[in-house]
Amino acid sequence: MEDTLSPGLYIVATPIGNLGDITLRAVETLRGVGAVACEDTRVTGKLLHHLGIKKRLIRYDDHAGEADRERLLALMEAEPVALVSDAGTPLISDPGYRLVRTARERGIAVTSLPGANAAVLAMTLSGLPNDRFLFAGFLPNKAKAREDALAELAAVPATLVFYETAPRLDAALAAVAAVLPGREVAVARELTKRFEECRSGTPQELAAHYAAHPPKGEIVLLIAPPGETPAGEIDVDALLLAALTEAKPSQAAAQVAKTTGLDRKALYARALALK
Repeated sequence: MEDTLSPGLYIVATPIGNLGDITLRAVETLRGVGAVACEDTRVTGKLLHHLGIKKRLIRYDDHAGEADRERLLALMEAEPVALVSDAGTPLISDPGYRLVRTARERGIAVTSLPGANAAVLAMTLSGLPNDRFLFAGFLPNKAKAREDALAELAAVPATLVFYETAPRLDAALAAVAAVLPGREVAVARELTKRFEECRSGTPQELAAHYAAHPPKGEIVLLIAPPGETPAGEIDVDALLLAALTEAKPSQAAAQVAKTTGLDRKALYARALALK
């Protein structure tokens, strides 16, 4: 394999936890490249050591500038170069798309190897509708921006998938409860590891659980599409009353219809009765 790789960029997916999830093709490619571009040389160094591979490691992360990109591009014109992230499939909420874009524009060969991906794995575990889903990366750090991001996606007829960190999970669940009331939520964590779990419920239920059992590690947060929660499980009156504190009946009905998928006319009639 070492003598068969042509110059170019090789995007290589790595395990997200269980090291046994690396593919044979990924191992062969890592053995065959001249250098490996990575987010953290210590993390990638441990993986390569586990595989019995020694390669030149080049740091390429969110802080990499144009000069760093140009050096990599020049290198891959002369020899095969692998791009990996700390875990999972590169470029999915990780640096690298500008490198790939520029390489393609310059006619440099780009090859991508499939492998582990936390978002897809969590989707398969969640039990939420998977015919359509929208991956939206990380929610913003600030509360207002976080709520605005969720509101923007409220009407999307698909399961919403986000990456999240353990310290921010409580704030994320609170935002979902406020902006998307009535939606079923799933939290997937420790994926492919010994204590892997995927827990589902309301945002309030999950927040209470993780307040008592603080999570660790990286998390995938999934939110059911509008209208997927059975109507009998939604406290429509509570949602309408909350909306009516700041909106007219027609606006309140529209807001609740958007977040639950229920009939707007029926909600408007109920809002008038509550008003």
